[in-house]
Formats: sequence, C-alpha cells, structure tokens
Amino acid sequence: MITVDVEEARATFKALLDRVEAGDDVTITRHGKPVARLVAAAPVERGRVDDAIARLKELRRGSRLGGDGGKMLRDSGRR
Repeated sequence: MITVDVEEARATFKALLDRVEAGDDVTITRHGKPVARLVAAAPVERGRVDDAIARLKELRRGSRLGGDGGKMLRDSGRR
C-alpha cells in the first residue's frame, strides 16, 4: 500500500491507477490525514446479478402496486 497527498495524486493520477490495476492500494491524504483509498474494482459476478433479478421478478409476480386499496384511497377525498 502506498500513501500520497492530494496534490501528488492529482499530478500522477494515471500512474496511480496503473499501480492499483497492478494490485496496489493507494491511500490519499490531505494535511497528513487519510481521506480516500484507491482499490481495484471487484469483478461483477453476473450469475449473482441474474439470480437477484430472477428472485425479484418472482416476488413481483401476481402483485400490483395499489390494487383496489389505491383506488379507494384516491376516491376517498372525492365527493
């Protein structure tokens, strides 16, 4: 892990991204205090995303927003 101040990070951002891509973590400091970390992005697990979408669709099946209760609430203020 390397530590750089914000001014150095601004001046060498591309090089810092190259280091992160190679496996390093970078801590960015302001006035000597850590304020941010650059770490490699985690790969998206497409299978987990597809499973979550399928589960949401299953939960949604047979459900409607509002139903008759929504119509009743809408009409309750009318005379």
